[in-house]
Amino acid sequence: MLPTLRQLQYLKLLAEQGSFSRAAEAAHVTQPTLSAGVQELEKILGAPVVDRARAGVILTPIGEEAVSRASDILARAEDLVQAAKSAGQPLSGRFRLGVIPTIAPFLLPKALPALRTRFPKLKLFLREDQTHKLIAALKAGALDAALIALPYDTQGLETAMVGEDELMAALPANHPLVGPDAIAPERLAEAGLILLEDGHCLREHVLANCGIEPPKPNDEGTFTATSLPTLVQMIGSGLGVSFLPAMAVEAGLAEDAPISIRHVATAHPSRQIVVAWRAGSSRGVEGRLLAETLRSV
Repeated sequence: MLPTLRQLQYLKLLAEQGSFSRAAEAAHVTQPTLSAGVQELEKILGAPVVDRARAGVILTPIGEEAVSRASDILARAEDLVQAAKSAGQPLSGRFRLGVIPTIAPFLLPKALPALRTRFPKLKLFLREDQTHKLIAALKAGALDAALIALPYDTQGLETAMVGEDELMAALPANHPLVGPDAIAPERLAEAGLILLEDGHCLREHVLANCGIEPPKPNDEGTFTATSLPTLVQMIGSGLGVSFLPAMAVEAGLAEDAPISIRHVATAHPSRQIVVAWRAGSSRGVEGRLLAETLRSV
């Protein structure tokens, strides 16, 4: 006998919620029903999947392995349902798209009207988050696709290119480095570099593509920013220099700040914007269609 999808769903919810009562509520069943389903799963597997402690639910090693496999099985089952629903009519119905914060406010205002026009039956649900969290959600089946920037580890994913996004130097308007020529990245690194905080992939793109060593966290005068708007304000206040993606500059992010924008004198000062989805997912056709539409805006 094999586990049922319902039993695997109960276990996954139990792991996420941490208690039988909350898991039952999330599954829209009674607690005895969920408990019986988990017990039946344990009989099928021949081993306990949870330790029922007073403080809550603790997964056993078998339970942790079962949850990991259950997440993939449930995601593939949902893919099958969605593929059947959208057969012959891609990008119709629900589509869950993740977008990183350094792309969302600059590309989506142009992209969403185009998507509505081309795919009027599309019901788009958006989630803005950092790259590593979006990729984890993709692999767990909580998202259908994500709009992210490369380079990044995309093992287990497939991608479709949207376009290149140049990384540009951003300096206080009266900074000595401001001039007609492109600025060497090493000169920026010596001028009080401000980057986004750890977790933002744009930080890694700047360091890797421009050949810059990261500032040491304990260095006096080292600053980090939590978002691009905050970064712009810090530069405009004369706290240092940094890099901004061209799409943000073109969207007017730096218009109201006393900032000068210049090209960077390096071979590949850019990041690659892509649509990513889980390898083997039925959403591949839709992911490519999405990337094609985004390329046109």
